[in-house]
Amino acid sequence: MDKAKSTIVLVHGLWNGAWSMAAMAKRLRLRGHHVEAFNYQTRGNSLEGHARELHDFISKISTEELHLVGHSMGGLIILNLVSRFDDLAPGRIVLMGTPVKGSSIVKRLERLPGQNFLFGKAMETLVQGFQHTPRMRDTGMIRGTRPIGLGRITGRSNEINDGSVTIGETELEGLKDSVELAVTHSQMLVSEEVVDQVEQFLMNGMFKKKNN
Repeated sequence: MDKAKSTIVLVHGLWNGAWSMAAMAKRLRLRGHHVEAFNYQTRGNSLEGHARELHDFISKISTEELHLVGHSMGGLIILNLVSRFDDLAPGRIVLMGTPVKGSSIVKRLERLPGQNFLFGKAMETLVQGFQHTPRMRDTGMIRGTRPIGLGRITGRSNEINDGSVTIGETELEGLKDSVELAVTHSQMLVSEEVVDQVEQFLMNGMFKKKNN
């Protein structure tokens, strides 16, 4: 297999599969990008286990440049991956609605009956946080500001949120750039504007600001 000049790997979030990244993958491919979507059983392994699975997946991709894009929990897996493996091709990271400070919704739900069925081994993944971005990779964060989603069921937040994750939960020291968009947590997966911003950061290391 010929080595690709650049590859974008998409990593989905909780309760989803690679199918949930299909719209984003299609749009990026139509723009000329080589895209791969990683699929994993979200409730069936620990954060470290999922990162190993992602590393195995990436090891089969021959590319000079590797960009990683993660939605929600997928972003946590990416952060764990790059903190543990040093054999990855260079590239940038985009996190979309990733609760890098731990998910308050999951923390509220963990006391309820049935939480093991809902989250499985992902529970521990979603409540732990990260202190800093990977030091050798530009990392950007896309934040949603439409508060429609699971958060309405588990209790309203006074902080700006995307229905599942608050702005504060996405704050991470070392972010190269961030942008807030009027989308819900789930709408990030199908928004053309989100794709525009993902491409902008991966190619240039900065998001496109609305006043530009």
